[in-house]
Amino acid sequence: MKSKAVLTEGPINKSIMKLTFGMMVGMYAMVMFNLVDTFFIGQLGTTYLAAMSFTFPVVMIYSHIGLGLGVGASAVISRAIGNGDHETVQRLTTGALILGFGIAVIMIVLGLLTIDPVFRALGAKGEILGYIKDYMFIWYIGVPFVVIPMMGNNAIRAAGNTAIPSTVMIIGMTVNGIIDPILIFGLGPFPRMELKGAAIATVFARLTTFAVTLLFLKYKFKMISFAVIKINTIFDTWRRVLFIGIPASLTQFIVPISMGIITRMVSGYGEEAVAALGVGTRIEMFALAPIFSLGTVILAFAGQNIGAKNFDRLHKGIKFSHRFSMITGAILFIGLAFSGKYIAMIFDNNVNVIQIIVLYLILVSAGYGFQGIMFVTANTFNAMHKPYKAMSMNAIRMFGLYVPLAWLGSYFWDLPGLFAGVGLSAVIGGIIAMIWVNRAVVGLKTH
Repeated sequence: MKSKAVLTEGPINKSIMKLTFGMMVGMYAMVMFNLVDTFFIGQLGTTYLAAMSFTFPVVMIYSHIGLGLGVGASAVISRAIGNGDHETVQRLTTGALILGFGIAVIMIVLGLLTIDPVFRALGAKGEILGYIKDYMFIWYIGVPFVVIPMMGNNAIRAAGNTAIPSTVMIIGMTVNGIIDPILIFGLGPFPRMELKGAAIATVFARLTTFAVTLLFLKYKFKMISFAVIKINTIFDTWRRVLFIGIPASLTQFIVPISMGIITRMVSGYGEEAVAALGVGTRIEMFALAPIFSLGTVILAFAGQNIGAKNFDRLHKGIKFSHRFSMITGAILFIGLAFSGKYIAMIFDNNVNVIQIIVLYLILVSAGYGFQGIMFVTANTFNAMHKPYKAMSMNAIRMFGLYVPLAWLGSYFWDLPGLFAGVGLSAVIGGIIAMIWVNRAVVGLKTH
C-alpha cells in the first residue's frame, strides 16, 4: 500500500471528524498510559505522587521534542503526499527517523547528566529527590522508544490514517497497564520496585510501540526505504524536516518550561498542592483529548490541501475546527464542574489534595475551547511551512500571558488566583490565534 492523498476531496466536516475520532482513540490510550501510572503510584502515598508530579515538566520537554520533530516530518511528508510523490515520501520518512534516533541519543546523555540540578531547580529535595532520580535514570534510557514512535505515527497520520497510530497507542497502554502493578507492588515472583517499577514498565511499553510502528511504516505503508537514502540527499531531508521541526520543538519546549515555572510557583503552597497539580494536569490531558486530536488531524489535512492547492477547502476546514473546539470546550467545562470532585477522589483520598484538584479543573477548563483554537492555528502554520509564526503565537501565550497572569493571580489571590490566571491566558491567546490564522489562510487564497 503506497501513501496517497485522501484528505483533498469529499465532505470536509465528515473527513475531519472521522480522522479526529480515530485519533481520539489513540489519544485517550496515551492519556490512560499516564493516568494508569498516576493511579498506581498514588496508592503508594502522597510523597510518591509528588515525586511523580515533579517529573512531569521534564518528561513533557523530552516528549515534546519528539512531537516537534514529528510535526516537522508530518508537515513535509503530507505535502509530498498531496503532490503524489511517493519516492519523496519514502526519502523524507526514512531520513526523518534516522535523524530522530540520533537526536534521541543526545537527549539520553544530556538527561542523565542533569538529573540532580534540574529537579533541584524545580524545587525537589530530600526523599522526593531520591525517588525522582530512581525514576528518571531508567526513563531516560528509553528516550529513543519515545521519540521514534512519535515521529513514525506522525508520518502515518500525514498519509491520512489515524486508526493505525491509535492501535499502536492502545498496544502501548495495554502493555504498560499489565506490567505497572506487577513491578510497582512486586506481584508474583517480582520484587516490589515502586517508582523504579513504573519506569521499567514505561520503557518496555514504549519499546513495544517502537517495534510495531516501524513494522507498519515498512510493510503496510511502504514509507521506509533505505534504497532512496543517499549522502547527498539525506542532509537535504534533514534540512527540510528541521526547518519545521526545530521551531516546532522549540514551540513544544515553551509549554513544559512554562509548566515548570508554574510547578515552582505551586511548590510554594506545599507538597499537597504539587501532588494536586500533577493529578490535575493528567486529568486535563484526558479531557482535552478531543481537542488535541483535532489539532493533530489538521496538520495532515492542511498539509495535503496546501500541497494540492485546495485553499478554499483549507479555509472551510479551519472554520469548522474552530466551532468544534469551542463546543467541545464548553461541554468539558460543564462536565468537570459537576464531576471534578469524584474524578479527583480516584487518585488521592487526601481531602486537601482533592479540593485543590477540583479548583484547578474548574478554573483552568474555562479556557479549553480557546486552547483548541491555538492548537489548530499552530499546526496550520506548520503545514503552511511558517513554523516561526506557530512558535511566536505559543511564546506570546505562555510567556506574555500564561506565566505573568498566573503570577499576578498568585500574588493577589494565592492559589485560586494562580489557576484563574492560567485559564484567562488561554482565552486571550485563543482570540489572538483565531484572528491570526484566518488572515493567514485568506492570504493563501489571494496569492
